Amino acid sequence: MATICVTIEIAASPKQVWEVVKDISDHVNWMKDAERIDFLTEQVSGVGTMFDCATKVGPFRLKDKMEITEWVDEKSMGVSHEGLVTGTGRFSLVETKSNETRFTWEETLHFPYWMGGPLRNPVGTRLLALIWRKNLKLLKEQVEASL
Repeated sequence: MATICVTIEIAASPKQVWEVVKDISDHVNWMKDAERIDFLTEQVSGVGTMFDCATKVGPFRLKDKMEITEWVDEKSMGVSHEGLVTGTGRFSLVETKSNETRFTWEETLHFPYWMGGPLRNPVGTRLLALIWRKNLKLLKEQVEASL
């Protein structure tokens, strides 16, 4: 099991950040490890939305079946992962004293045994944290450019 948590400050209100984050299909534009999202439900937002997410991390390509398990406008989005990698994830948005948004991405993931060396150890966890920090920088750029 690996728990990864990354945070960034975005010079925008939670409402402005949420406008970008709530569009699940757009996540591939700021999550460089997410290659494609295919919805499995007619609904494309809110609790119960299900989708396949094709992901690539280094030499590993995975397809995660994901379901939105939490959806609080302008505050949080939670997801469960099924497939080779299982676990849960959550985005949270908190308004700072300077009227910016502290955006936190936390995941608790269970990797299969055969990925044990590369991704279950502290080096693999740090690698994923680096990738996700870069993703959050891309999200910050996308949100701030839209203002």
